[in-house]
Amino acid sequence: MSFSKKMYIGGDLVDGTGMRDVDNPATEQVIGRVAWASSVEAEAALQAAKAALPVWGKTPIAERAAWMEKLRDAVIENEEHLLDCIHQEMGKSWKNAKEDTQMLIDALHFFAEEIQRVRPESLPDLQGTHEHRLVHEPVGVVVAFLAWNFPLLNLAYKIGPALAAGCPIIIKPSSQTPLSAYAVGELCAKIGLPAGVVNVICGPGSEIGDHLSASPIPGMLTLIGSTNTGKHIMKVGASSIKRYSMELGGNAPVLVFADADLDLAADIVCGVKFANAGQICVTPNRVFVESPVAEAFTAKVLTRARAVKVGFDKTANIDMGPMVDQKQWNGVDALVKDAVQKGAKVLVGGGRPEGIEVGSFYAPTVLSGVTPQMRIYHEEIFGPVVSLMEFQNEEAVLEAANDTDAGLASYVFTRNIAKADRCAEALQFGEVQINGVKYQIDLPHIGIGQSGIGCDCSHLSLHEYLVPRRITRALV
Repeated sequence: MSFSKKMYIGGDLVDGTGMRDVDNPATEQVIGRVAWASSVEAEAALQAAKAALPVWGKTPIAERAAWMEKLRDAVIENEEHLLDCIHQEMGKSWKNAKEDTQMLIDALHFFAEEIQRVRPESLPDLQGTHEHRLVHEPVGVVVAFLAWNFPLLNLAYKIGPALAAGCPIIIKPSSQTPLSAYAVGELCAKIGLPAGVVNVICGPGSEIGDHLSASPIPGMLTLIGSTNTGKHIMKVGASSIKRYSMELGGNAPVLVFADADLDLAADIVCGVKFANAGQICVTPNRVFVESPVAEAFTAKVLTRARAVKVGFDKTANIDMGPMVDQKQWNGVDALVKDAVQKGAKVLVGGGRPEGIEVGSFYAPTVLSGVTPQMRIYHEEIFGPVVSLMEFQNEEAVLEAANDTDAGLASYVFTRNIAKADRCAEALQFGEVQINGVKYQIDLPHIGIGQSGIGCDCSHLSLHEYLVPRRITRALV
């Protein structure tokens, strides 16, 4: 299979300054080529979005919503092609790729409906001398920088609220996974979306990323990526006053208490850790298990890790594909080796899966005896490695769980409601998941600390893309 994709700028599919190959990390084969942007195309996208802002921002909400539903219908009609793009550019299993396309379908529908609930607000006047209205308007042109781990899910988080709020958007997908985003640009062209409302370009971050960030045109820069990338974008973007919305790195703790449902806890830890080869921002990073059940819980995790089916075949029931590239593989392997050198034990996995010689596959891995002296304790793993630690009391484990600058997701497993509530109050993370895990478009996805600014998903996300204005009239 070979893909050939153009950029989408100002309503047209266009060539760039050159072409770039896209590799499949499972097969190490070139599976497509995409138009490659320079600062010239970046500026063209900025100008196209700027020209679209006064038109799209004033387009009646019902009409914007209708366009979003039209794009949603096109996604549904062309879902097989979108799935193929994700499957090939990431090596992601077919069932995991489905999460991406479904989130795009859900996001377009959800925000098309949610924007219609936004109404001007009347504010009280304490002296009764004036009347006040609060109205909401688009924040302006939005530039969205996307991570590679969920190519269309990440795109969905941004395109949904931006279009609904009336903000033209420039989407820069990761250079590792541009195919699916470019395919969305093709759908925008196919349905005749007004020119400049959506623009999709990809090129070197040091050139087009900095050009987009430094421009005074965007009213908002939004990112899904690492904390360091977020800092860089904010630094470059400080050439003018902008709004920022960023979901950044995580270091999620899991607290498994002795009274927990151990099968449930093991299912969720392994399910979130080994899906997408552990390349998930909210995946468990540090798994703390109360000593009386540590041996039993470890056995359950090992059983599940050994049962993970690794490979690349859309016709088979594959659980886990490869890492996105060899660099990511090397990074995860270095964390495992550092942990082993400092006393951790590899209970299963480590390195390449047995029998797989090609592709950046990393075996489902379980480590025990992880300590704070190891890099893997402090750094986001972003790979299929479960790090197990024991704890003896609630106060100590809460202190250990909070021993991080990150603040994205956390997990608690206990049958004791009072204990769960104490943990939820004490854990300094944007999300605390108790005895389960749930993510969907209407639930806010929040990072605090070094894990981000603002919110993805839900009505709260929509308001990231809107600015309030107060209109006051004296009563005569």
